[in-house]
Amino acid sequence: MSSSDRSGPVGVKGTYEVRTYGCQMNVHDSERLSGLLEGAGYERAPEGSDGDADVVVFNTCAVRENADNRLYGNLGRLAPMKTKRPGMQIAVGGCLAQKDRDTIVKKAPWVDVVFGTHNIGKLPVLLERARVQEEAQVEIAESLEAFPSTLPTRRESAYAAWVSISVGCNNTCTFCIVPALRGKEKDRRTGDILAEIETLVAEGVSEITLLGQNVNAYGSDIGDREAFSKLLRACGKIEGLERVRFTSPHPRDFTDDVIAAMAETPNVMPQLHMPLQSGSDPVLKAMRRSYRQDRFLGIIEKVRAAMPDAAISTDIIIGFPGETEEDFEQTMHVVREARFANAFTFQYSKRPGTPAATMEGQIPKEVVQSRYERLVALQEEISWEENKEQVGRTLELMVAEGEGRKDGATHRLSGRAPDSRLVHFTKPDTEVRPGDVVTVEITYAAPHHLLAEGSVLGIRRTRAGDAWEKRNTEAAAKPAGVMLGLPKIGAPEPLPVASGSGCGCD
Repeated sequence: MSSSDRSGPVGVKGTYEVRTYGCQMNVHDSERLSGLLEGAGYERAPEGSDGDADVVVFNTCAVRENADNRLYGNLGRLAPMKTKRPGMQIAVGGCLAQKDRDTIVKKAPWVDVVFGTHNIGKLPVLLERARVQEEAQVEIAESLEAFPSTLPTRRESAYAAWVSISVGCNNTCTFCIVPALRGKEKDRRTGDILAEIETLVAEGVSEITLLGQNVNAYGSDIGDREAFSKLLRACGKIEGLERVRFTSPHPRDFTDDVIAAMAETPNVMPQLHMPLQSGSDPVLKAMRRSYRQDRFLGIIEKVRAAMPDAAISTDIIIGFPGETEEDFEQTMHVVREARFANAFTFQYSKRPGTPAATMEGQIPKEVVQSRYERLVALQEEISWEENKEQVGRTLELMVAEGEGRKDGATHRLSGRAPDSRLVHFTKPDTEVRPGDVVTVEITYAAPHHLLAEGSVLGIRRTRAGDAWEKRNTEAAAKPAGVMLGLPKIGAPEPLPVASGSGCGCD
């Protein structure tokens, strides 16, 4: 049955599903892909449809050694479904599509469309062309056609949004293939960024995350080294914007003016994700990281002096080629000194196409595993100790949805503190909505979350909560024939997933 034969309201082409792998850039791109498809007449398939949609889009990541195996395994599982439903279409985009191009169609000839990181806006056109011509469409642009934020969107959150300020990266880290796939850094005009943020705030958004592959290098494309700090200060002047975050910065570009802007701009949150990668100077040199241990710890010291309550997190790669036990101990030293709130630790894996993949001194798996376990144990201890310091504090939380998996059973709700710590709190008698703000006292600390077991001290209903309520009311009122599914509402995760699906390459 073709998609045009599916039952549903007039004008609806069918349903779609977007599967996202990788970093925040891909999450942001997927929101745009969803917006483009809905603008073209598709409706989102219900949660858990598992490929039972008229259009299935894979937004891929290429930074892991087994990224292609994961993609082809998923494509293989869809092949029988597509055979039974000739009108079904499958599209592959993202970094792996940019890298492999024609290989995808050769290995999976049932794929209809392959598009790259630079031309996501072409997806609806390519799908229609593939349908009419009855052959696969492979179109990979070599340079950016439009910033993701300028495209239509279907945001996953009613109150929190990503805002892309740059794409690409000018660094040449030996473990990272992203610059080759995303291209050189290209900055967006400040006025366009601020205009988008103002529009989002008018729609009810109260928290934004500025997004870039190397976010604090913003301005290099226009020759202004202080452009990023100026942008943070400008965000502070937008009425109704309560929380500003950004990810991910690079230590090389983290200058004193950025620290000052963070400390002096009330709505810029006391949270910093600063990728370390290694604490060893020789390993950092082999990685082509342009800082050394002293420089990194110096930044942490300045940040803590300006913002004593800041929560600092990081990315660390264990087992980079040539890493000795002494090198590893230097990483452990930095972790002890920096006292990260949490760390996303990755066991080094070869990333095809990177210089590190062919370096001598590849570390045996069992050695990498042992070091990884020692680092995780140390960081777990530090995270718990740092969280215990929060007990007794009174915090304002922005209420989230979907953040607490056990909230229903425990009669709690969940929210994020200003420093982005996850807090589960006792559900009050008064209704609170995602996007609203509650005041609580922290009573218990675990390594990865906090509890506020007493009564909520205060509730502030917000325009963001109104936006969440409006979205859900409208979704519930949709005609029965429209398969939209309730959106998963909540602040976009500010950090890569600890399992390693983020690129961790900043």
